[in-house]
Amino acid sequence: MVAGSLSLSKQHSGVSHSVSFLLGALLPTLLLFFLASDRVGEKLASISSLGNGSAHQHANISGDGSAGEKEERSFPGLAELLPKVATDDGTVIITSVNEAWAEPGSLLDLFREGFKNGEDTAHLLNHTLIVAVDAGALARCEAVHPHCYLLEVTSANVTAANRFMTKSYLELVWAKLSLQQRVLELGYNYLFTDVDIMWLRNPFRHINLHADMAVSTDRFNGNAEALTNAPNTGFYYVKSTNRTVEMLRRWQAARSRFPPTHDQAIFDEIKVELATGELQIKLVFLETTLFDGFCQFHGEMDRVCTMHANCCIGLENKVHDLRNVAAVWKNYTSLAQSEKSRGKYRWPVPAKCKASMGHR
Repeated sequence: MVAGSLSLSKQHSGVSHSVSFLLGALLPTLLLFFLASDRVGEKLASISSLGNGSAHQHANISGDGSAGEKEERSFPGLAELLPKVATDDGTVIITSVNEAWAEPGSLLDLFREGFKNGEDTAHLLNHTLIVAVDAGALARCEAVHPHCYLLEVTSANVTAANRFMTKSYLELVWAKLSLQQRVLELGYNYLFTDVDIMWLRNPFRHINLHADMAVSTDRFNGNAEALTNAPNTGFYYVKSTNRTVEMLRRWQAARSRFPPTHDQAIFDEIKVELATGELQIKLVFLETTLFDGFCQFHGEMDRVCTMHANCCIGLENKVHDLRNVAAVWKNYTSLAQSEKSRGKYRWPVPAKCKASMGHR
């Protein structure tokens, strides 16, 4: 009997080792399958659905219940707000402001004016979430816009203009990524836009929505899929998948690998590993003829969707030159089509912004 028991024990031990080996081999495959699943809301609805009563279902992929509760404490009310903002396909436009940018006559007013005076853009304001990073910005947002969210940044004083690469500026740009990750976890796509971007035509018509991420550039090299393009993360679309949630995690984690810098520079450092590593993130870069800016400035007005006050230092300079853009655009859109087709209208040169770059 003892010998028989030992024999059975050895067989059981052998089976256990075999099962352990198989599980060990399968886990990486399962992880990759999880990361490669196409749509968070579709693939994980059986795990933890956050259905909002519409045809578009969303899933919370933050992990176990305690992790989900922690995320809810970090972003209170966000899960309830997003269904009110999202488009029918579950996309949210996101921008962020501080008190200086939200003051009357500043960037927030110009941003909203662009939507109202643009072609097929006014309705998109209803799908725009304005993230306020201080109490002053929130108060101003709530006075002019229906969808506002407070994401307080307490690690630095972020209410002022925050010039490029100051400590306050860096805290602002990194804070937005944690909220954007949560938006993806809740099953929503997002299009992030800096508030110093004027929307002139509906950009969704020219964004590859099948890509994991479509990102603007300061200078487009002619190939939308070439990783040699330098991204400008002031304007980018991200589709909600498990892989893009992981992309946002790695993007933030990479901050510790490089000298203190902003999110855009670090994304440029890691874009190749994101695109060619196990995540296989599909990146496309947006043409500057359509998604224009002051860096690679185009004169044409017949195709442009957005105008970014990039390559510009100083809030006052951005406001001044964007006001000129808004004035010329308003004149252009009032013309008859025959006048527009003559091609005589050109954007005004962003003189103050160009001068600001010469005195860095």
